[in-house]
Amino acid sequence: MGSVVNDHHAADPFHLAIPVDDLAAAGRFYGEVLGCPEGRSAPDWIDFDLYGHQLVVHHAPRARTSYHHNPVDGHDVPVPHFGVVLSMSRWEDLATRLTQAGITFAIAPTVRFKGQPGEQATMFFRDPSGNALEFKAFADRRSLFAK
Repeated sequence: MGSVVNDHHAADPFHLAIPVDDLAAAGRFYGEVLGCPEGRSAPDWIDFDLYGHQLVVHHAPRARTSYHHNPVDGHDVPVPHFGVVLSMSRWEDLATRLTQAGITFAIAPTVRFKGQPGEQATMFFRDPSGNALEFKAFADRRSLFAK
């Protein structure tokens, strides 16, 4: 039997539950702006299909007054963050969709690590509750873990 680290499969979806201050605003953002199909819901949470992964937004009021950032290739990357590695065409479509929706980017759609292993298109933005998201794409997905 393989180790957990080496026995993963790209077809295995992840499950992520995140806190949101305003459930209705989160529902509009993930459902309408990002275009994620809605799954089950209850008065305090909503499931979304985030590119085949299960994202659950839970109403959990909190006051966030500051964010942490780490420098990566000349940009201040928000920490923590989550997202999905898309195909280049899906990434470009999402970048266009978000730009047309007037989303304010923490890091606008760009290519980082140009000419290096791991060259990638990336963009960062926040949901209405301040959760940071990164969506990225590789011209060759085999370079996802390139050193």
